[in-house]
Amino acid sequence: MDKSWMDFPRTSEKYEAGLQMFLNYAFSRSSCDGMILCPCKDCGIGVCVTKIEAYDHLKVVGFIKGYNNWIAHGELSNYNEATSNSENTSIGVSNGTNDMQDLVHDVFGMPHGTNELNREGDFPISEAEKFYKLIDDSQQDLYSGCKNFSKLSFIIRLLHLKYLGKMSNKIFNMLVELLREAFPEAMTNLPSSYYEAEKLMNTLGLGYEKIDACPNDCSLYWGSAEKRASCETCNELRWVVSENNPTGEKRKIPQKVLWHFPLKARLQRLFMSSKIASQIRWHEEKRTKYGCMRHPADSPTWQTFDHLYREFAKDCRNVRLGLASDGFNPFNNMSSTHSTWPVVLIPYNLPPWMCMKQPYFMLSLLIPGPSSLGNNIDIYLQPLVKELTELSDFGIQTYDASQKENFQLHAALLWTISNFPGYAMLSGWSTKGEYACPVCHKFTHA
Repeated sequence: MDKSWMDFPRTSEKYEAGLQMFLNYAFSRSSCDGMILCPCKDCGIGVCVTKIEAYDHLKVVGFIKGYNNWIAHGELSNYNEATSNSENTSIGVSNGTNDMQDLVHDVFGMPHGTNELNREGDFPISEAEKFYKLIDDSQQDLYSGCKNFSKLSFIIRLLHLKYLGKMSNKIFNMLVELLREAFPEAMTNLPSSYYEAEKLMNTLGLGYEKIDACPNDCSLYWGSAEKRASCETCNELRWVVSENNPTGEKRKIPQKVLWHFPLKARLQRLFMSSKIASQIRWHEEKRTKYGCMRHPADSPTWQTFDHLYREFAKDCRNVRLGLASDGFNPFNNMSSTHSTWPVVLIPYNLPPWMCMKQPYFMLSLLIPGPSSLGNNIDIYLQPLVKELTELSDFGIQTYDASQKENFQLHAALLWTISNFPGYAMLSGWSTKGEYACPVCHKFTHA
C-alpha cells in the first residue's frame, strides 16, 4: 500500500485522498462500534474518536511521526501476507531478517552486508560479543519453520506495540506469559518479562543509567560517592526498606533516582546514518551566507566561538549543542505541586528544518520531583557536565557513514534555552531584585 502521501502537506490533494483511504481502511476493520484509536499527534493512539473527529484531528494536527505501519488499525493481520508477496510486487517489502541485521550494523557503525568484525581494528571484545549475539538473534527463527519473524524482530515488534498502546509493564508481562503458555514450543526464545526485553534495548544503545540521589537534593551517589549509604551533607539515608513481600525478603528502595541517558553513544549514532551525517555538515557546506540570521551558525555567538577555538572549528562535523530545561507536572493534575525537570539537548549543526524536530531532541537527564530544584539543579547536572567536558577536551572516536571514515568527534554547549525562572536556576544569576535583568544589570529602570 502506497503511503508516500503521509509526507505531503496536509493541504495537498494527495494528502486528502490518502487520508480518506486511511479512514475507510481503519473504520472497515474497527471493532469499537464506529470508532477508532486516533493516530494524531495529540491523541497518540490513546483516544477513541468517530470518523468525523478523526478526519478533523488528522487534517489539522497530522499523524504521529513515523506511524507508517498501521498496526493499531488492522494492518497487523496483513503484515505476513505483504512480506510473503514482496517478491511479486514492483516495490518490494524488505526481508525482516535483513532489516534486523541492518539495524545491528547501524548500531555498531559497520557497513551493511558483512557479519565479520575487522580483526585488525581496536574493537573491544565486549562490543564484539554484543555484535555477534545480536547477529545470531537476527538470524535465528522465532521457532522452527518460522520465516516471517526472527527472535530479534519479534521482540522489537512486541516492544513497539507496547509503546504504541501505552501498555504497562505488568500487562506486557502477562501478555508474554500468555504467549508462552499458548505456544510453548514456539515461544522458547521469547523473553520471560519486560525486564529481559529492556536489556535488549540497552544492547541496541537505547538504555539509560539510574543514579541514586539524596532526597534533599544535596548530592548524588555517583563517582566516588557511589557506595555511600547516607548523604554526607545532611546524613539522610540513601534507601528506605520495603515491607516484607510474599517471599519474605526486604528490598532497599532508593529515596530519589536521577535518570541519565548517556550522550556520547547518541552523538555517534547521528553519524551512523549517511543521510544524517551529511546533513550535519550543512551549516558549513550548504548554508546560504547573506548576512541574515536564518540559522544559529549566522549568530555572533557561533562565529565568536569559532574564532576563539580554531581547532574545534576546523572540522564542521564537531557538534554545537543547545540545552533546554523546565519543570512540568507529569501527572496531568494542575492542583498537584509536583515538578519534574527534563534536560534536553539540541544539535544545532543540522539544518533548521531538522534541528528543532522531535526525533533529534536528545533527552539527557530526567530529574524527579516532587519540588522544584532551585540552585540545587547543578547537583543533578554533574553526569552531563562530565560528558560534555570529555567531549570538548578529548572527543570520541566516531565512524562517519557518509564519508566512510573514522574521526575524532568533539562537542560544545553554546546555549541554554529556558524561561526566566529556569534561567536563574541554570545560570545562577538572580532574576529578582535590582539586578534582575541579565542584560541591563544596574541600568535597569524598574
